[in-house]
Amino acid sequence: MKTSIMKKIFIALFSMLAIAGTSMAQAPAAAQTPAAKQTPVAKQAPAKAKETTATAKKETSTATAAHTKKDGTPDKRFKENKDGAKAVHTKKDGTPDKRYKENKKP
Repeated sequence: MKTSIMKKIFIALFSMLAIAGTSMAQAPAAAQTPAAKQTPVAKQAPAKAKETTATAKKETSTATAAHTKKDGTPDKRFKENKDGAKAVHTKKDGTPDKRYKENKKP
């Protein structure tokens, strides 16, 4: 008789601990106040603003001309960096792939 009472107590304690553990694991993240999310914006003098926009335009024009990623590889999102028109479709062994029109002989 003592073993059946001990089993019931053990199961009750174990289930209470399991429920308590799962409820604490799902605690919501602390919400930030709107003031903490906003960053102050520094105002510049009008003369400096013109200079910075001119240099920014120069930097963006050189960056767009190159169309490269940060690591220096060409960015394939741009047409001039894609090799689609130049590439000949080949198999792994180097032979032309006959599924494509440019590799089929008339």
